[in-house]
Amino acid sequence: MKKLISLDIDGTLYTSKKIISSKTKAALLRAQENGCALVLASGRPTAGLIPIADELEMSKHQGMLLSYNGGVVVDCETGKIIYSNVIPNELAKRFLKHLEKFDVNPIVDDGTAIYTTDPNSFQVPYESQSNHLKIKRIANVHDAIDFNPAKILIAAPAEILQHETESISAPFKTELNFVLSAPFYLESTLPGVSKASALQKACESLNMTLNNVIAFGDAQNDIPILKIAGQSIAMGNAIDELKNIANYVTKTNDEDGIVYALEKIFN
Repeated sequence: MKKLISLDIDGTLYTSKKIISSKTKAALLRAQENGCALVLASGRPTAGLIPIADELEMSKHQGMLLSYNGGVVVDCETGKIIYSNVIPNELAKRFLKHLEKFDVNPIVDDGTAIYTTDPNSFQVPYESQSNHLKIKRIANVHDAIDFNPAKILIAAPAEILQHETESISAPFKTELNFVLSAPFYLESTLPGVSKASALQKACESLNMTLNNVIAFGDAQNDIPILKIAGQSIAMGNAIDELKNIANYVTKTNDEDGIVYALEKIFN
C-alpha cells in the first residue's frame, strides 16, 4: 500500500454544493486502484459517512471511517467498529441539562436517530437529511437518552454560539473536549478524542505509520490530524490557522483542490 489519504468531508471532499466532483471522485478511485487507501475523517455520524464510502468504493480498498470527530473508527470492508471512545451516559445527561441554560440546540444521536424536542429546530432537518438519520421527538433530551453518545453537537447561529462558547464549555473543560467545526457548530467529545487519535488507530489496524498519511482539511477540528500526518494539505478555503501549519495549501474545494494536490504529490 502506497499511501493512506485522509479526507475531511464538508469544505474538503465536498464542494459547496455538498457533492464530490466527478474529477475528484475519479482521482480518488484511481489512487485506490494504485494501492492507496482512503480514510474519511469527519465530525459526521457513521451513518452519514457510509454512502460517501460506497460512492468511493472504499470497501474494496481497505478504507476506514473516522466518524464523530474521531469517537468511532469503522472498517469499511467488514463494517465492524475497531475503536470507540464514547461519552458515559451520566456525563452526557449532566451536560445536556447544562445546555438548557443557553439559547442553543443540542443534537445527539444513537447512530440511527437524532433525539430532539423540536424536529424543525436549528440544523436538525439538515443533520437528519445529510447523515441519513431519523428524527425521534421526545419531551426532554437529557431524560430521554439511554445510550452513550459518541458526540454531543451544539448548534446555534454563529453570533449566538461565538458569544456563548466559553460559558457552555467552562464547567466541563476537565470532562469534555470542545472544538468549533463551523461558526455555528460546537462539538463535544471525551478528552483525547480527535481525528488524530482515531487516525492512529486506523494506521495500527492497517499496519501503517503516520508518515504514510496524506491528510486534507479545512477547519479547526482538522488541526490535530494535519499536525501528525506525514503530509498535511490545507484547502484553499481553509481557516488561516490550518494553512499556517500545513505543509502545502492547495486550491479550494470548489476547484478540485484534492486533485491538484494529489497530482503534485504523485507527479
